[in-house]
Amino acid sequence: MSQVNRLDASLNKHLDRRKARDMFRSLTLVPPGIADFSSNAYLSLSAQPSVKQTFLSRLQDAAHANTPSLLGSGGSRLLDGNSPKAEALEKTLAAFHSAPASLLFNSAMDANVGLFSCVPQPDDVVLYDELVHASIHDGMRLSRAAEKLSFAHSTVWSTEETVEHGKGKPESLETVLVGLFNRPGGHLFKSGERNVFISVEGVYSMDGDVCPLKDITDCVERWLPKGNGLVIVDEAHSLGVFGERGQGLVSELGLENRVWARVMGFGKAMGCSGGLILCSDITRSYLINYARTLIYTTAMALPSLISIEVAYEFMMSGGTEPLVHRLRNLVKNAHCLLMEMYKRLKPPSHLLRVSLVEPKSSIIPVFTDHPRSLAGHCQQNGFMVRPIVSPTVPKGTERIRLCLHAANTADEAVGIVSAIESWVVSQMNVSKSRL
Repeated sequence: MSQVNRLDASLNKHLDRRKARDMFRSLTLVPPGIADFSSNAYLSLSAQPSVKQTFLSRLQDAAHANTPSLLGSGGSRLLDGNSPKAEALEKTLAAFHSAPASLLFNSAMDANVGLFSCVPQPDDVVLYDELVHASIHDGMRLSRAAEKLSFAHSTVWSTEETVEHGKGKPESLETVLVGLFNRPGGHLFKSGERNVFISVEGVYSMDGDVCPLKDITDCVERWLPKGNGLVIVDEAHSLGVFGERGQGLVSELGLENRVWARVMGFGKAMGCSGGLILCSDITRSYLINYARTLIYTTAMALPSLISIEVAYEFMMSGGTEPLVHRLRNLVKNAHCLLMEMYKRLKPPSHLLRVSLVEPKSSIIPVFTDHPRSLAGHCQQNGFMVRPIVSPTVPKGTERIRLCLHAANTADEAVGIVSAIESWVVSQMNVSKSRL
């Protein structure tokens, strides 16, 4: 057997193990005409005629003007890939988000990896919510920070801790912060000589819950009053749907001057691709010099820059406000339908679990021990939802995730809940027949 065949055989064993655990992933295509309850395009901007028309018009203008590097940027931003369009866009977005400066990346993942891998210094510590995105974990793995410590999801104060904390499970942010002072060199955190980076998300993509950001900044400033507590907020899922004209959760809460950096993702509500870091001028310059995900990659192409520009102009002009209002009503109605069905059927917890709390974002998780079966049933009935399984979410919290969009209709919301109900009823009937 050749060395290549040996490698394929070894890799195939890993894939077989994943299949045996029902964790195998594969690429699929979305059938045409299916109702979308899966994608992250919360505001359905691609369906807005004025957005499409403006985007295509500007592309055509660029083509007629013989714009160089129309299809691609031609290189890294440090070489030949920079452009007046990119620099002007960064200034516009920084001003809109009330930040001193901003820096574009090819994706929010690249932004997180670049930021966390190069900014924390060898004596620094990173504290992170246990449910932060994989890209933050990837950045921390490459980081030179002395330690990376998790805290219990959205648990800020020690008074919020339960009996489960301290039994091998993450503790509150406050407890982890105070614990730093008792470590060797802990006095350097008190004096402000060592930095603590605190990583959270505005909206957590799997559960749809909103970060208690005001409490987090209060806690950090209470225990690190020297200003060495640096909060980083990933706003990928809060951009466009929170804050005045969609500026994000940080702006909605008026915390622009208390959050050290924000990572914005354009692949969700904005309907584009790319990422942005909002930060100080010095941090921007540092990232240009040290962030490998910026330095060693081809810069964003002109069509991507134009799409971001057009989407932001539509949002900044107030065009998304009626879409956000419609989206919130759809989410509220869909959740009410789910709760009515759940209370009426009273399914066993392994079949279906739904939170009683009204969602604050566009995401409604529907928990089940059989997510692939439920998702497949919904898809067969014309509704695109995806199964979310471990390791994407912790084992025991498998689910389908309903992502609602401004373009969804009230009838579609009724339809997806009816599809879920018919699956639950069929599963309950099967269980009864086995008794």
